[in-house]
Amino acid sequence: MARPTDPASLLQPDALARAENLGFAARMLVEGYMAGEHRSPYHGFAIEFAQHREYTAGDDTRHLDWKVLGRTDRYYIKQYEQETNFVAHLLVDGSASMLYGSEKITKFDYARVMAACLAYLVLHQRDAVSLDLFDSAPRAQVARTNNLASIHQILRMLCDFKPDGASDIAAVLHSHAVRVRRRGIVVLISDFIDNEQAILDGIRHLRFGGSEVIVFQVLDPAEIHFPFRGVVEFEGLENAERITTRPAEIRKSYLEEFNAFRRRIVEGCERNHCHHVVVDTSQPWEEVLSGYLAFRQRVS
Repeated sequence: MARPTDPASLLQPDALARAENLGFAARMLVEGYMAGEHRSPYHGFAIEFAQHREYTAGDDTRHLDWKVLGRTDRYYIKQYEQETNFVAHLLVDGSASMLYGSEKITKFDYARVMAACLAYLVLHQRDAVSLDLFDSAPRAQVARTNNLASIHQILRMLCDFKPDGASDIAAVLHSHAVRVRRRGIVVLISDFIDNEQAILDGIRHLRFGGSEVIVFQVLDPAEIHFPFRGVVEFEGLENAERITTRPAEIRKSYLEEFNAFRRRIVEGCERNHCHHVVVDTSQPWEEVLSGYLAFRQRVS
């Protein structure tokens, strides 16, 4: 995948073609703002039957269950599940560590293509989306919208944003959980190079409020496999520290620590009942997106 150079290039046609056929539905109850295609926690009189309740004065007699009345001589109202749209809150890590890329594309380049395609997919199916680009706090935002024309603002913001600063993912998650009260879908796109236990506490806070959480952990293949040779100077992207070492001497311990870090993230997401997807930036984005959406359809 080439590095995105203009807003239009963020939308990958192959990814969108596959994704539109699969759709992006809410797995859990959501609280939307308008009629849509997803189950709402509120009862009304729509299409899908939910339950009976006893008739009370003032209820519309058109919803009486006459069969139950004939059998029991008691008055019951039929209730149905309302359908609603959902809001997908896209939280994209824009900290300095996301600038790393051992090949042609950085983690942030990959993350913003992911966010662009997901935003388009959600808006195309008439649901709503919001966008936050953050490091230790939100730095650029697009407020909740269900207008497909807003995709141009989203693409421009993703294309123009310059990652910088140290991350504080947990603080951003806690702040979002307090600020957004309605149940929706939170999509976190990050490398998770931060205090993982604090991040998991933030995810737990979001889940406690009833939101569904999806995690895309974006990693460079060099971080996953540590293929370095000879003598290498490593520079921290979120601090000034530099370390010169022979990778062969630390490869085993690095991989043990890195894989343990990944396992803790996966296990924490499982405990909080949220999907965790490891994204290798050497993978074609259309395969990542369609693979996840197909999995999502199966488990839903």
